[in-house]
Amino acid sequence: MSFHSTAAQLATLAEGEGGNHESLSPFVTGGAAFLILLVLLWITTRFNRDR
Repeated sequence: MSFHSTAAQLATLAEGEGGNHESLSPFVTGGAAFLILLVLLWITTRFNRDR
């Protein structure tokens, strides 16, 4: 595959429908990701008590 054909296929894929599902709210997705990152940060700080 050449670079041009790969770029063309990726552009076509990006334009296609199906990327945004109606049931997925960006606020819910972002909020869930934020909470998961906070939990991971809390776990990390619990393992680094010696510092």
